[in-house]
Amino acid sequence: MKPETNISTWQAELAVDSRCTLGEGPQWDAINKRLYWCDIIEKRLHWLSPASGESGHYQLDHMVSLATPLELGGLLLVGEDRLCRFDPSSGNVEAFCDFETDNPITRSNDARVDRHGSLWLSTMGKNAEKGAGSLYRLHQGKLHTLRTGLTIPNAICFAPQGDVAYFTDTEQGVVMRWALDEEGFPIGEPTPWADFSKGEGSPDGAVVDEQGHVWLALWGAGQVVQLNQDGKVIGRIALPVSQPSCSAFAGPDLKTLYITTAQEGFSADQLAQEPTAGSLYVVETGIKGLADPLLRLK
Repeated sequence: MKPETNISTWQAELAVDSRCTLGEGPQWDAINKRLYWCDIIEKRLHWLSPASGESGHYQLDHMVSLATPLELGGLLLVGEDRLCRFDPSSGNVEAFCDFETDNPITRSNDARVDRHGSLWLSTMGKNAEKGAGSLYRLHQGKLHTLRTGLTIPNAICFAPQGDVAYFTDTEQGVVMRWALDEEGFPIGEPTPWADFSKGEGSPDGAVVDEQGHVWLALWGAGQVVQLNQDGKVIGRIALPVSQPSCSAFAGPDLKTLYITTAQEGFSADQLAQEPTAGSLYVVETGIKGLADPLLRLK
């Protein structure tokens, strides 16, 4: 492999010492100026108010992998077998719809609102059972199955124009590109876009900036890489922990990148080497992110 040239580099710093078992799903709530992220395994929804530095968490009764702002206010929780409305001010949870309730081995995983205000969400086996996962789209209140037979679906994100979706099956190591129609539904079959199958780390969560570059977490490699439209690495963020899971642009100018991490599967020796694994990290990239639309349920 040829050495990389002209690669921008950054170093992430600790933002919140939350030490999640499996930190995931960072999401900026621009209306309430809060960042939300989940500890899937511990059933917690964490939050940070960057302006004040105040942070905390809500304890939930089921595993949740994303909390995303709703057009009508509040959040929608993407849970292990259900979607629920959540009011952060009262802590009230209201059921919206179920999915895969007949399959106790699965839970929700990666999810993101597309450019049309609809929600893409995925499932996977709780023990990463091969082929147990699926990919769905919640559009105008109806849940559509997009793909089945996935193992660890991840990296769900969308081009600024809303005409392309990206996703990966982490086990395969290849980020796929999928053309979308005018309503945001996939056209034909996805095609390979960026191959990490032979490199260090595995592709995990991803987010897109306003230029259409994809920021992809490499689980196991302690890095988030910036990819151009051709799927080539043009930037790297180094972290002091090995398991970054996903990123989100936040703040009033969307130029601050927050990164969730995990300590899932760590031995006592690994925890001693990476004591802040599972915490929230931050880096000032100087690059502006792309705001996710508010989720529309109808």
